[in-house]
Amino acid sequence: MRDLVQLAVDAARSAGASYADARLVYNKDRDLQVRNGELKNCLQNENLGIGIRVIVNGSWGFDSTSDISKDAISKIATNAVKIAKASSSVKVRDMRLADEPAHVAEWISPCKINPFEISIEEKINYMMKVDQAIRSVKGITFSNVDLVFRLEDKYYASSQGALIRQIRIRSGGGLIAGIFKDGEFQYRSWPTSFRGQWALKGYEILDDLKMPENAVATANEAIELIKAPKAPSGEMDIILESSQLALQIHESIGHPTELDRVLGTEANYAGMSFATIDKLGKFKYGSSCMNIVADARLEHGPSLGCFGYDDEGVQAQRVELIKEGIFTGYLSSRETATELNLARSGGCMRAMGWSRIPLIRMTQISILPGTWDFDSLIADTKDGIYMSINKSWSIDDRRLNFQFGCEAGYLIKSGKITGIVKNPSYAGITPQFWGSMDAVCGQKDWQLWGIPTCGKGQPPQTMEVSHGAAPARFRKVKVGVV
Repeated sequence: MRDLVQLAVDAARSAGASYADARLVYNKDRDLQVRNGELKNCLQNENLGIGIRVIVNGSWGFDSTSDISKDAISKIATNAVKIAKASSSVKVRDMRLADEPAHVAEWISPCKINPFEISIEEKINYMMKVDQAIRSVKGITFSNVDLVFRLEDKYYASSQGALIRQIRIRSGGGLIAGIFKDGEFQYRSWPTSFRGQWALKGYEILDDLKMPENAVATANEAIELIKAPKAPSGEMDIILESSQLALQIHESIGHPTELDRVLGTEANYAGMSFATIDKLGKFKYGSSCMNIVADARLEHGPSLGCFGYDDEGVQAQRVELIKEGIFTGYLSSRETATELNLARSGGCMRAMGWSRIPLIRMTQISILPGTWDFDSLIADTKDGIYMSINKSWSIDDRRLNFQFGCEAGYLIKSGKITGIVKNPSYAGITPQFWGSMDAVCGQKDWQLWGIPTCGKGQPPQTMEVSHGAAPARFRKVKVGVV
């Protein structure tokens, strides 16, 4: 495999590229789903291919193939050079890449139990037991259990001398318990919505998910919701549960700090950004307790946005995006780093697979832990609502005006949770909303949440990212009903 990526780079250079890199990627996925006591999905996918990216006359070219014969690789290398030459006829300026050492390395993600060595029967039996526990609760009319496992084995080489192999195993899963009654459907998810929690782990993730232990309690909450009153409307203090705060970070901090959006070279799937270059270093993005980093390193945590090297061969690193509320950094690539005269790329270029060109993508974008204990935060909140687990979201194409809906809300009166309400939502404008945050819980309540389906680009690419968050309080927020 190493010989093939080196062959690709050499072929591109021989065809006239001033720079070339190649990624040969093998992917294996297993997707299992049990719904209402029946096996709905039992899918396995495998694919192998190579993508070659080149610079000719200061412009990019890219081509890919699933045929990894030497002749086919040489052909797409030549074709990538032709595409770059054609692109150079309409270029605005020459391409420049920020410096990066030529890393020669192997990086393997942590994995105690290889999920692909566990039989399908064992996985299905586990899921069926969880499903049975959900449906044991009287009144439940809908149950769903997911388990997903992914393997990526990637070889990368560049004409600057980089040669890297990375093996990443990711696993995830979750459950949903729902009830349909009198024309209304309510549900609760565990440990979070949209197919649950994901991490850079193996089959041992089941110990973290604790689905059998929480199936009945989750189902009982769904029963409570169907009977609960609607969420109140008006202006009040809110506390966001950590997975909901993670999605808030994703939409109103992650996407607007992608430097290609800011520079106007990318607008698909999520629009552009209000966080323009003139704001860097001086714009008040939020309150003084807001500290946001992009950290792909394993030291930050083994979640979906963690890796050893990005798809330009840039080593994983920590980039400060917001410090004490002030906007301080972007998610960048080797190309966009030169636009801001940065010494180095932020290591944020990743592609969905061998058939896609890398784009700037979020890594592990996290709010750093604060000092509050969760119980103390509730006790300190006179009147408000604690909102738990995302149900819906909407945000404009510059990442300013937003509305989020949650599965459940818990009313807070005189520092105590007094009851559950259904269909709560909140809305705001990004800087004002983050400016109203006055408390963030500490490390004990902080968790990395994996998001497996972040969309961007055209042709579309779905990327895995992650966000660390602890519950946080926001003052005088507009709330209502989804």
